[in-house]
Parts: sequence; C-alpha cells; structure tokens
Amino acid sequence: MSTDPNCLERRGAQRFEVHLPLAVHFDGRTVPGFTLDLSGRGIFFYAETALPEGAVVELTFTMPSEITLGENMPVRCRGRVLRASASQAGQRRGIAVQLDAYEYLPSDEPITQFVRVSATSAPGATSGPVLR
Repeated sequence: MSTDPNCLERRGAQRFEVHLPLAVHFDGRTVPGFTLDLSGRGIFFYAETALPEGAVVELTFTMPSEITLGENMPVRCRGRVLRASASQAGQRRGIAVQLDAYEYLPSDEPITQFVRVSATSAPGATSGPVLR
C-alpha cells in the first residue's frame, strides 16, 4: 500500500485495519489465523498454511464493535482465495480472500464450530457483507 498522498485509491469499499484471531475452514481442515485488514468485499489475513488461488474457504471471527457500531458480533464468511504469498518469516502465508457471503452467528455459538455455508441456501446468508 502506497503512502503517497497523490496516489489514487482504487478500492471500492472502506478498509479497516484490524488484527483479530480467526479460524480458516477449508478442505475438511481448520487452521488458525489472524486478520490484517478487512472490508465489505474482502479480507486479508495470515495463516500457517498454503491455500491455492481459487480455493473456497470459510472464515469465522468476531467483528469488533468499532466496525459494527454496536456489540462485538461473531460472523462466518465464505469466499475464495484471490492470492497467497509467503511472509518474510517464511512460516505464515498472507492470504487475500474475496467474500461472497456472510452471516452473523448467535453470540453464544463458539466461532470454532463450522456449518457449511451456501450463499443460496443458508438461512441468514446474504449475497455480500454489509458492515453495520
């Protein structure tokens, strides 16, 4: 990301720099990670796994009150990997995911529990994330 004040910002959604733990579910496995930033259209996070471009993933984390403008809210997102790259330490991978669907979870549901999310059939799922 450039710090040049004359650089044109091409992103279509506001980006929030937040460092949150999250669970990454893909291919029958769950691995931990943490966010670097997120927007209504995507999320960038680090995880200790390699994910191929195009892989479908589910992410669960707690959206902070600074973004929801209310309470902290557990959320489950589904998306696909746009790109992945090794970090400087070489152990964690930086992963960019385009979000396709999301749903808010009941506050008493643990965020490590996963249920398959389908944008067309899941109750409470929407066609795109909307940050409240």
